Amino acid sequence: MDDDLDRYLPPLTADVARARRQSIGALLARTAIRYPDRTAVVHRDTRRTFAELDADTNRVANALAARGVVRRQRVAMFSHNSYAFVVAYFALARLGAISVPVNFNFVAAEVRYVLRDSGATAAIVEDALVETFGAAEVAVGLGVVVGRSPGWTSFDQLLAHDDAREPDVAIDDDDPVQLLYTSGTTSAPKGAIMTSRNLIAQYVSDIVDGEYHRDDVELHALPLYHCAALHDFLTPDVYLGATSVVVDSADPETILRTVEAERITKMFCPPTVWIRLLRSPDFDRYDLSSLRKGYYGAAIMPVAVLEELGTRLPGVRLFNYYGQTELAPNATVLFPSEQIAKAGTAGRASLNVETRLHDDDDRPVPVGQVGEIVHRTPHAMRGYWGKPEATAEVFRHGWFHSGDLGVMDAEGYLTIVDRTKDIIITGGENVAGREVEDALYSHPAVSEVAVFGVKHPEWIEAVAAAVVLRDGASAGPDELVAHARERLAGFKTPKYVVLVDELPKNPSGKILKRELRDTYAGLAEGAP
Repeated sequence: MDDDLDRYLPPLTADVARARRQSIGALLARTAIRYPDRTAVVHRDTRRTFAELDADTNRVANALAARGVVRRQRVAMFSHNSYAFVVAYFALARLGAISVPVNFNFVAAEVRYVLRDSGATAAIVEDALVETFGAAEVAVGLGVVVGRSPGWTSFDQLLAHDDAREPDVAIDDDDPVQLLYTSGTTSAPKGAIMTSRNLIAQYVSDIVDGEYHRDDVELHALPLYHCAALHDFLTPDVYLGATSVVVDSADPETILRTVEAERITKMFCPPTVWIRLLRSPDFDRYDLSSLRKGYYGAAIMPVAVLEELGTRLPGVRLFNYYGQTELAPNATVLFPSEQIAKAGTAGRASLNVETRLHDDDDRPVPVGQVGEIVHRTPHAMRGYWGKPEATAEVFRHGWFHSGDLGVMDAEGYLTIVDRTKDIIITGGENVAGREVEDALYSHPAVSEVAVFGVKHPEWIEAVAAAVVLRDGASAGPDELVAHARERLAGFKTPKYVVLVDELPKNPSGKILKRELRDTYAGLAEGAP
């Protein structure tokens, strides 16, 4: 029977493959044909239409090819948000080269690790980061600088290249297009291999579930080296023909000013940034009426903050995304109508995702029980760069194993318990930090809070909280503990509250609880 079928199936020739290609570079080319005169990207004084962005991308790609960049070559991108970052990302995709975004907060040793692990032999580096890059002491054959550093090829030279034709490079949908390095919370960072196939599957889920539209004007304030900013938002916007307004940082003044000036209709911020916006003394001074859709991730939004957003930005519909780098990154979504009714959950599986919870023997767990969150989805990465054993382990039994723990209710709504290290086990009782955080957020003086565990001589671990107070507000640790005790069981109530000026965060706005655990490791020393 199979032999009979083979008689009727034509071979997948190179011409067939090229005609059916759906690559990252092709997304931009198609949008430029559909909407040549629409504004594609705004950054500082730069405004480029899709036709101009497409031509700039081809010029840079051809200039890089002339300098020796080839298909499957790894090229590091070490830069803050910029127009050059956007162009370079698409230019490398058109060449079939593999971009390797590097966190611009990395010190030289961290940069060195990524360069060596990825095998990058070329780099595009922002002028302000050249010194750090040089201190990494990893030689690359081609160095391009966004700026004026002597001895480097200027990115402006690439943009001035005279050939704006699309490069003629054979690219398969499952060819590596990018290496995204994980945060390394439980081990050394690993390079997650992204392909056009898995990225575009994820864009489709985002576009449908997030209600994206070609008429959107989106603010991109979070770092583009991060998968959320680049793959949940900027590239889907290019895919659709929406306008991307890129700014340098996520400080409240920049965001508020830009929303008013550019008539922003949608934006993504982690809860920490939404909270900073609400606390800004300038919040009510700006016209934010154009804003219609807001997105958050990296943490659950406290109910008190959701309610405040609903009051102060009544025209904004909120979406919560949950996922991780290896999933490009989205896995579940909580829709606007569910924000209060299902507050504290990460929603349900996205359009192209199947999500379950498994026990230690990889068997499904019943409703209401804790299990490891696993997924089947075309969003999933191709694997870890140079780590076949780790790839096999994370994809065992045909499911992607997230390493996160969760509980699912009868309707399929997922509540994240968090990674094992973030579960506080005090006196034999499990405490989810999020529940304690929600209790403290309900105090009117609290601006931000993070709950974590510290070693305790009697309870093994004790619940601790770091709290940032609102400007002009006052509350002591005893008052905050008493407030939590009215809302929580005794074992969940914080034993220790420390007041801090700010919480440690990574560039994507996620609170770094491991730093709090390290800083306050001796908090319970000498306790009876």
